[in-house]
Amino acid sequence: MRKPVYDGYLADPFLLRTAGGFVAYGTGRPDDSQATECTVIVCDDARSWRPAGPVLLGPSAEAGTDYWAPEVVFENGEYWMYYSVGHGIAGHHVRVARSTSPLGPFMDTGVNLTAGQSFAIDAHPFRDDDGSWYLFFARDVLDAERPGTHLAAMRLTSMTSVDGEVIPILAPNADWQIYERDREMYGRRFTWHTLEGPSVIVREGTYYLFFSGGSWEGSGYGVSYATAPSPLGPWTAAPGDKPLVLSTALTGLVGPGHSSILRTGPRDLIAYHAWDSALTKRQMYIDEISWAGGVPAVTAGFAE
Repeated sequence: MRKPVYDGYLADPFLLRTAGGFVAYGTGRPDDSQATECTVIVCDDARSWRPAGPVLLGPSAEAGTDYWAPEVVFENGEYWMYYSVGHGIAGHHVRVARSTSPLGPFMDTGVNLTAGQSFAIDAHPFRDDDGSWYLFFARDVLDAERPGTHLAAMRLTSMTSVDGEVIPILAPNADWQIYERDREMYGRRFTWHTLEGPSVIVREGTYYLFFSGGSWEGSGYGVSYATAPSPLGPWTAAPGDKPLVLSTALTGLVGPGHSSILRTGPRDLIAYHAWDSALTKRQMYIDEISWAGGVPAVTAGFAE
């Protein structure tokens, strides 16, 4: 039986290992005014988590009041938090904040990294082995075979700037990724698909992109993966008409998804959220990934 590692609300979890232990960043409860600027918890052993309080000093309310899916990386002696901010589910854009500590305060740098997009969420900064940085994110694409939220990437020319070229990374390719049929969006109606929560690692020369699909509100939500020879692709989704890494069928949890991968030497840990039995809060789980023939599989729990 899987159990959440933290009893409180924490969605879209991102794990960071520091000299003092672990930090997890995530989206707070939507109706909690104290958690709108992201939730942060810390622990020494990845099991006994405690809240760390607000850490992000975001932009003005004009940019938005709802903060989603923060991820933090360390570069050039500082910590950089990438996150999206918008009004409810509208107008989200990806921004970046800076701090000298993983616990903040993170100060917004005043940069909108996705100014050319109508909607952009789930920023994932990825550093390749050669030192190059890339920013993966999810964005809305209407004129496609499967319209909805797709995955894209840009090259980071610095921690606060991109080269401006948006490169399509992965489009929906299966019915399990349908968010809602006959959904009204942008003044039109669509069978709306959703891919989100990108997380990239490179293993034995192959790049793996873990992503979530479907509706985060229900049991159809899940995680699958794609592979590529380089960060910008071409990316090939793993075959199948269902999520292959995390799903309700695979875990027994309701709507497991939006994962992040933490590589800790010989082990790869996957953090993700799922609903509690009463469907009142999303909680963080941590499992271990096993690899057989280059195929990732999630094993319940992990041993520190």
